[in-house]
Amino acid sequence: MKEKKIIAMDLDGTITQHRTEVGDENKAVLEKLAEKYRLMIVGAGVCMRIWKQLKNFPIDIIGCYGMQFAKYNYEKETLEIVYSDKVECDRDSVNQRTDVLRKQFGYTEYAGESVDFHESGAVTIALLGTKAKIEDKLAFDPTREKRRPMYDTVIDMFPDYNVFIGGSSSFDMAPAPYNKYYALDRFCREEGYTHDDVVFIGDDYGIGGNDESVYKSDFDFITVDDYKNLAKAVECLL
Repeated sequence: MKEKKIIAMDLDGTITQHRTEVGDENKAVLEKLAEKYRLMIVGAGVCMRIWKQLKNFPIDIIGCYGMQFAKYNYEKETLEIVYSDKVECDRDSVNQRTDVLRKQFGYTEYAGESVDFHESGAVTIALLGTKAKIEDKLAFDPTREKRRPMYDTVIDMFPDYNVFIGGSSSFDMAPAPYNKYYALDRFCREEGYTHDDVVFIGDDYGIGGNDESVYKSDFDFITVDDYKNLAKAVECLL
């Protein structure tokens, strides 16, 4: 691995448990890395939510698969949005295609809405519905064995989106061309870095994972299969 200038990281599953604040041990790891590298998060959520999960740690953040970018202002000790892209979403078309998908695979009963439409234009197909109980969502498909057989079909039905197997019960879809590879490549072009300057750290690099596009690219990649093992995974960088 060539000498790096940027460490780009996934958040959930890599640095923290899903949707939980960073723990003291991994926060200390980030502090050590920050002494040597420029750090940034490349996540699926919005920048401010990611920053809150990191307990306002001084770090740059790419959110929404590259639809949002925020830089940390060290003088003001705050995160400042640089850009926030939005793409128009044809909700009727997405709902119609989702109905066909549900009938094909037998997910015709759900709580709340079938699809969660995000302000950015990204979409979440909630197989159990937007108002399903959290315990039901977590128990539905933690190994993704129920959704992987559907994955190619979802891709074929939504060619205008990049599709990811999200959480334990959904498909996350970012308007094309947005994904984490696109986000990192755009960052490098706009900030004057090469791909060789960057190493990415992530856990969701398998088929349908939202880190897969980076894992299969020319960016160097360090895999983390459990956020509790982050310190060991980054020893080579320290």
